[in-house]
Amino acid sequence: MSHAEDADEVVSPRVIAIERAMNELTYFSARARQHERLMSVAGLSLDRSAAATLRYLADAEPIRAKELAARLSVEPSHVTRQVQALERTGHVERTRDAEDNRAVLIRLTDTGREAVERMRTASRHGMQQVLADWSDADIDQLSSLFRRMVDDFVAHAEDESRFRFR
Repeated sequence: MSHAEDADEVVSPRVIAIERAMNELTYFSARARQHERLMSVAGLSLDRSAAATLRYLADAEPIRAKELAARLSVEPSHVTRQVQALERTGHVERTRDAEDNRAVLIRLTDTGREAVERMRTASRHGMQQVLADWSDADIDQLSSLFRRMVDDFVAHAEDESRFRFR
């Protein structure tokens, strides 16, 4: 028996079903065609990396490039190139950190904020269409449980000692 098969034996079938559903959702949301549809509805022309960077910045700005790279789980050089491209298109700006004049902070411009709002609006309308036949109680329950799961994932991710087999 392989290690993976042995690990599945000790994992609840409910957890396996959740993990599989999350994989399907992640695959679906990361597809190029889904991104193109979102950009079309939002009236934007951004690649997936630029869109992800802008959406993250909207919730974390201002932020240093090194911290942004860590949060996006990419190399700092990737963030540098992405920020330069977004700066050229007017979506972000770099400013000196008032607390440490050697450091540079990245923040959204008004154009960047507008792009994020358009992406969020398009995404939320799509989600609302998908959930249109769900009851309010089901949506409330999904929202609550999903938020709880995300919070627990974040807490576990920050404590690497908690991520072990058996």
